[in-house]
Formats: sequence, structure tokens, C-alpha cells
Amino acid sequence: MSPAAHRVALVTGAARGIGAATVAALAADGWRVVAVDRCADDPALPYSLGSRADLDRVVEDAQAAACAATAAGGAAMAVAAQADTRDPDALAAAVRLAEERWGGLDAAVAAAGVIAGGVPAWQVPPEQEQAVLDIDLGGVLTLARVAVPAMLRRPEPRRGRFLAVASAAATRGLPMLAAYCAAKAGVAGFVHALAAELGGTGVTANAVSPGSTATPILEESARLYGLPSASAFAAQQPLGRLLSPAEVAAVIAFLAGDGASAMTGAVVPVDGGLAL
Repeated sequence: MSPAAHRVALVTGAARGIGAATVAALAADGWRVVAVDRCADDPALPYSLGSRADLDRVVEDAQAAACAATAAGGAAMAVAAQADTRDPDALAAAVRLAEERWGGLDAAVAAAGVIAGGVPAWQVPPEQEQAVLDIDLGGVLTLARVAVPAMLRRPEPRRGRFLAVASAAATRGLPMLAAYCAAKAGVAGFVHALAAELGGTGVTANAVSPGSTATPILEESARLYGLPSASAFAAQQPLGRLLSPAEVAAVIAFLAGDGASAMTGAVVPVDGGLAL
């Protein structure tokens, strides 16, 4: 039986990209997962976001992989929940779903993210800038507000994990993506502070900092920069290729497990050497 058997996680931004890959990685390792996504486009953003059909496919695939790995006989290992990370009541309902279905919450992964820009910071439409800040940073804070108390409700000794997706943009100044850089730098700072606040509770806080990863956000970044495709970003990483969402998710799954019990307040680069 997997060490993660009967542990419960909630993942935002689960309909596609790193969030979807994280649902798959955790479910395959025996976690019960509540997969959360807005499942609708945002009128402030000029590109399509994940849909309910996307989220349902992620859950179906995760269940199939989990059953194959654990011979669970079709037992539900993942469920979908529709919620905007800017809505604390909706996220709190997703946390309650985890507690009511599986008895508690052991990990919360803030993977929801969007991007906007393509012009200097002072020319970005205010509604686009606000959407990036509210989702990429505010969504992380809101998830912590509703998920950390649930993890603290677990009896001692606890093994809670709060995890967030930051970005290499947290430490690199990317022209025409200022709001995104600001939000991701805020994620890193928040994780540092949250880890200090959680000291001694048995709940840790860490983040991953991906480089250029083959996701819809990178495709939109290419469009904003006027590049023919996202593959153009591969050259900036010493690995010479884009990362796959599964490679980032594998590190998130490690941080969620017992092997990362001595880590808190870390922002782990999963960036193909981009930060070098």
C-alpha cells in the first residue's frame, strides 16, 4: 500500500496544465484528490481557460490511473469541484467536500494561474492586471485561508502540506509581464511567511518555481511576445527544451509526501536551469 493511502489533497487549477498533472500524480500515488477549477473563461482575459469538460477528463483519467496502480476496484480516488479561487466561500465548500467525503484534508496545492500583459506595465488594462494579481497571488492566499485550518483540524502528529506554484518569474524581470512577475514574487514571499507561522504544527509550506513549461499559459505568453509558438522559449533553458507539466507535478508530489518532511519555506526551482 502506498504511504499516501487514505491521505487527501485539494488541487486548484486542476482542469489543465500543472494542476491537471498534479491531480494525476497524486492520485496515482494513492491520494484522494478534490480537483478544483473555475471551469469558465474570464471576461478580463483574452484567451480561453479550462472548461468543465477538461476537469471531468482529468478526474476520469486520475481515477483510472489510481485504480490501475492500487487495484482499488473502481473506488473513487478523485472528485471534481467547480470553484473560482477568488471566491473564499466556493473554496471553503471544496474543502468541506474533502472533509465530508474522506474525513479531512492533508494537502492543498495552489496551482491555478493566468497571465496577461504584452505591453509595458503602465499600459496593461487595469482589469487584466487585477485578474492576474487576484488569481495568481490572491488565489494562493485564499486557499491558505480555508485549507490551513482544515489541515490543522487533523489530529497530531500531523503531516499537512500547503504547496503553491510560483515561477521563475518570481526572481526574473520579464518585460511586458510585470503583473505576473509581481504576483509570483508575492507567492514566494507568502510561502516563506506561512512556513514560519506554521512552525511546530506539523503542517509545512513550500512552493515550486517552474521554468518554461508546456502549458496554455506558456502558449499565451508566446502570443503576447509575438512568437510563432511556445517552443521558442526552449532555448532560454540550459536543458534546451520545454518542461512537461508532469515533471513539475512530480516535484509537487514529492513535496506532498513524507520524504519532504524536513522541508518548509522552500521555493524549489523546477526550471531546466533557467535561473542559472
